[in-house]
Order: sequence, then structure tokens, then C-alpha cells
Amino acid sequence: MNRVYAHIHSWSWVIHVKNIINKVIEGNRDALYEHEAKDLLSLVGLPTTRYRVAKSREEAMEAAHEIGFPVALKIVSPQVLHKSDAGGVILDVSDDELGASYDLIIDRVKKNVPGAEIHGVLVEEMAPPGVEVIIGATRDPQFGPTIMFGIGGILTEIIKDVSFRVAPFGLDEAIKMMGEIKSHKILEGARGMPVVDKSVLAEIIVKISEIMLENPGISAIDLNPVMAYGDAAKIVDARIILGKESKSGPIPEPSDDLDAVLNPASVAVIGASANPDKIGHKVL
Repeated sequence: MNRVYAHIHSWSWVIHVKNIINKVIEGNRDALYEHEAKDLLSLVGLPTTRYRVAKSREEAMEAAHEIGFPVALKIVSPQVLHKSDAGGVILDVSDDELGASYDLIIDRVKKNVPGAEIHGVLVEEMAPPGVEVIIGATRDPQFGPTIMFGIGGILTEIIKDVSFRVAPFGLDEAIKMMGEIKSHKILEGARGMPVVDKSVLAEIIVKISEIMLENPGISAIDLNPVMAYGDAAKIVDARIILGKESKSGPIPEPSDDLDAVLNPASVAVIGASANPDKIGHKVL
């Protein structure tokens, strides 16, 4: 068990994550709102931009002053997964612009997505420029959780400079992923960019793999961009999509009754073998 997995793997962490997912399932949604995704990521210690959901201009102003200007505004709606395409994102909003920008973002989404349910506006910290990377995960039907790393931002789908690993794996393997992309020199200070501490990004990569392993109801995670700043990083945008496994109903919380483990009614011996070279010999 690697040290990251040991650090985040606790019943408390598992239960809180399940609660977030169950709330989405009960709402008959296929994806977490961005603030829910960041709530989930924060539970395992992943660094995200500061954020708060506002349901009025007054709440938006209060949130923005708490976070600090400039801020980003993002629509919160179950019908709007790709917010930029629907006009549901406004960046670099100043104090003077906030009220008008709040009204504008709602008006644009109502026009572009008729019938969209608007549950508020996410007021979010504007992350300073850095090295933009993408960290993603998908659930492959053959190999299970598969993790991706690459150059992020708006050019991700054009450049397609990424590497993959099948979970589980540790920090060393995550660092190797970074060296496999063609643009890896960007992480090493090319063209005046800051030299990125790869261990910081490796922590995020491994934790994302563990989230996928612990939660079969999650089908995909997309963190793009993740801003890297030398010895720090910050997740700017986050999407978490649920899959078929979550549709059978809320995920039950794990039992904290150890008696079932210490005093089982029966024990299954799987793959038993008399051959000492085989794994079955070890469990036999």
C-alpha cells in the first residue's frame, strides 16, 4: 500500500465521498456540479480554487469580497455540463462588473439553453497563470480505472499530448507519466515557465486513481486545467461523471462492525494451489 493511499483511505473519507455521490444520485443527475466535485476533491486534500455558490446578486457580491477580486462566475445547472459553450462562464470579473455580470450569465444561459434549471452561480477565485496540465480518469471496461496526464487548457483536444496508466500505481509511476508526454520540457522550465515540482502533481494523479478505485459509481474525472506553480498546484476546473454502477440506487455506507470480519460465517478459498510458485499457494 503506497503512502498516499494509506493517508486517504479511511472510513470517514469513504463515507463523506459516498454521501456526495448519493446526493447526486437522489437528484437523478449524471454529473456532480463543479462545487460538489471540488467538495469531493477537497475531502482527500486536493488543492482547488476557493469557491462559493451564490443564489442572488447580493450573495455573489458577498462571496466575491470574501474570496477576493477578480473572480470567475460559472452557472450552476443540471442541464449545462459544458458551461463555456452555453455562455455560462465569465472570467476576470471586477468589483464594478459583478452585478451586471451576474445578470448577464443567467440571461445568456436562459437564451442558449431554454428550460435550463438554474440553481445559482458559482463565484470562484481566479487562479494566477501557471503551467496548465490536465489530469483525467475513465473507467475502461477491460482494464478498469485508467488515468491520464497531459498538457491542459483549451488546446488539450487539439494537441492530444497525453500519457496513460492503469490504476493502481504509486508516486514513482505517476512521475514517469509526466516524462512520457512530448511537451515534458514545459514542466522543466522551458521558455521561461516555472520549473514544476513533479511530486506535487504526482500526489494529485495518485489520489485521483484512488478515488476511482474506491468509487465504482464514478465513470470519469476531468481536471482541466490544473495550474502548476513550481512547488504548488491548484485545480481550476473539475468535472466528475457518474456511470451505470450508480444507477441502481444510493451507495450503502460501509459497516464499522468488525465482528463480521473477525468472526465470519464462512471463508472462501479462491485459486488454491499446491504449487508454491503460484499465488493460490499463498492464500491456501
